[in-house]
Order: sequence, then C-alpha cells, then structure tokens
Amino acid sequence: MDRIRVRGGRELRGSVTISGSKNAALPILAASLLVDGPIVLKNVPRLKDIDNMCRILTSLGVRCERQPDGALALEAIDKTKYSAPYDLVRTMRASFVVLGPLWARRGLGRVSYPGGCVLGHRPVDLHLKGLRAIGASIDVRDGYVTASGPVEGGTVYLAGNYGSTVLGTANVVMAAALGKGVTYIEGAALEPEVTDLCHFLNACGAQIDGIGSHLLVIEGVETLRGCEWSVIPDRIEAATYLTCAGMLNAPVSVDAVEPRHMIAVIDRLRAAGLDLEVGRSSITNVPTPDGKLVATDVTTLPYPGFPTDIQAQFMALMARASGVSVITEKVYPERFMHANELARLGARIRREGPSAIIEGTETLSGAPVMASDLRASAGLILAGLVAEGHTDVRRVYHIDRGYERIEQKLQGIGADIERISDG
Repeated sequence: MDRIRVRGGRELRGSVTISGSKNAALPILAASLLVDGPIVLKNVPRLKDIDNMCRILTSLGVRCERQPDGALALEAIDKTKYSAPYDLVRTMRASFVVLGPLWARRGLGRVSYPGGCVLGHRPVDLHLKGLRAIGASIDVRDGYVTASGPVEGGTVYLAGNYGSTVLGTANVVMAAALGKGVTYIEGAALEPEVTDLCHFLNACGAQIDGIGSHLLVIEGVETLRGCEWSVIPDRIEAATYLTCAGMLNAPVSVDAVEPRHMIAVIDRLRAAGLDLEVGRSSITNVPTPDGKLVATDVTTLPYPGFPTDIQAQFMALMARASGVSVITEKVYPERFMHANELARLGARIRREGPSAIIEGTETLSGAPVMASDLRASAGLILAGLVAEGHTDVRRVYHIDRGYERIEQKLQGIGADIERISDG
C-alpha cells in the first residue's frame, strides 16, 4: 500500500494549474446515459473516481475512452442495460446518480443502495423523494433501488436538514430532462457543479431555466443529442493549494480557476491573514512581511457558503495561527476524524459537538498519520509541509480519488514530497 512522505520546511514558489472538477465531471458522465450520439468532455481530471464512474458506465453500455489530448469520448451504444451492480457502485456514493438517467432513458433503473460513509449518515431519501414526485415507482429490496414507470414531471422540494442535496438535485434534473411534462425543483442545490451539469444538458438540447437559483424549471424534451463540453475548474483543489501557500507564506498562484466560485474561501483566507491577488482566472498568494496567521472562525455551509470539503485543510491552517479559532461543521457534523491525526503532529484541537476549537501553535512535528477520507488526506499533507522532520501519510488511496498528480504539482512549486510503495 502506498504512502506519501512529506518533509517540512521547504520554501515554495511558483504556480499550480488546477484540474477540472471531479464533482462536476461525475454527474455529467452519468448524463451520458441520457444522450443519443457522441459526447466529448474536456478538462476531465485523471482520478480514481473518474475511472470508477467510467467502469460503471461501461457496464451499462456506454463506450468511454480517453483521447490522446486527454478528453473523454462517450457514447451510449447499448441502451438495454439498466442495472448498476453493488461491486461497482460501492466504490463511491456519487455513482448513485446513474439511477435518474437510467430510469428516464431506458424506462427502468436499478442501482445498488449506497453503503456506509466515514463522513456519517448520508441517506438518499431526498433522491427518492424527488424521483417519486416526477412519476417514479420506487422499489427498495435486496440492497437495490429500482425506479420504473413514466417520467411525468411535477413539483418537489429538495432541501434537507443540512441544506439542499447536490447529488439529489442532479439525479432529479437528469431524469426530468426527458420527462413528459414540466418539473419544478424548489430548494435546488446552488453548487457550481450542479450549474455546470444544467448548462451541459442544455447544450445537449434540454430546456432548463433558473440555472444557478434555488428554483429550477425543467421542460421535458424527447431527445438529447451529444455535444462537446469543457468541465469547470476544481474549486476545492484550488482552495487546497491556496491554503498551502498561506501556511508557508509562499508566493504561489493557482491558475485556470474560476474565482467567482471561491468567494467564501477567499474571504476566510484573507481574514486569516493571507494577502490574495485575484485575477480573471488566477489567484495569487502574496507573502506578508511577518507571515503571521490570524485565528479565524469558520462555519461550513452549502454553497455559496464555506465548503465542507475545505474544512480539514483550513483546520491545518488554523493549527499554525495565532490565537484560538472555532470551526463549526454544519454539512457533515461528524467530519472531524482528521483532528486526532493533526494532534499527532502537535496541533491543539478540542472537539465540542459539531465544532472544533483550535489553539494555534508555532511548531508542528512530523509523525506517521492515517488519512480517513479524501479531504482529510489533503489537510494532513499540508500540515506535513510545515512540520519539523518528516510526515508519512498512509491510506493515500483516498487522495487519489480527488487530487490529480498532487505530488508532482507540489514538487513543481518546491515541496519535498514523494510517494513510497510498501509493496
């Protein structure tokens, strides 16, 4: 099993080119089930989650091929298959978004019920509520969810206790695109990844209004045709590298980004003492004279709030800040497993309910740590970059799910980082 070794104390300098968004690409890939004709997707990152989604789509009759220029070419060539098996779906929860497209295009969708998650209980009840509201007959048995019947359209409210459901919105939007009537989704998720999916569907011939708002209006069409599309930049990857630059007070820029998708992150990083220059498609961290970080409270919220996917990285930043900060998690209240691992490096963190209280310290010390999830692994690598000595991060298969070539990108700006295979 691989591990990543980080040696702290190196000065960083340069620029990082941000990859396409994994969280935008996955539902767009699933939407290929709806489309007649070829699709060319550009700016799709090379990640394990992308590979896994392609395997699922291949099992469902979609040809999915990586082109020499890096684009993905997709086309549904066998429209008789409708069942996504457990051994493929269990690899990631996002694969549940194939249910809506299968049902809408093939008249029947059967997908394994998602398993447990380290981030806590994440039910798909809002997905099923939304699909039922537009005509689906839902049957749950033997660990599978089956959707059948005509897509009629209708009205549904998709907000839950922790905000609107991103993947649930995607599932319902995709199914409604081929519905017989009009669908109104109130409480739709606002995330840029949902917006990108809607714009892609419209490029294929869908009729979706209200994109970027809490009310989506989808008028069903008979057919969707293939198109060429470029996936939006990964705002989480960009925020991760900016946080890294702030921790080391380094002159580092992130390029090929969409700053409008990162307003809350930019606000909190500036509050923490970073001097950020924001351009049209780049954000640069300008070193400050003393490099001092300021303790800053943050609360994770659905978009346009501060993303839960930056919480672990921001906690690593606050571990080095002057003063006491409070991070409150309102999206996944159990998402604090990385706190204990940061404490192994010397961070002073105390958990109180859905909040973590961090007392900043000047020095962290390298140690072996274990990643519990994708974003936790990024937070631990960032902490290792400022820790004395070396830090070994294990279970790095998590980070391969969501960060393209993270070692090479960090090496490119001067980090001492390597991947070690233990055979």
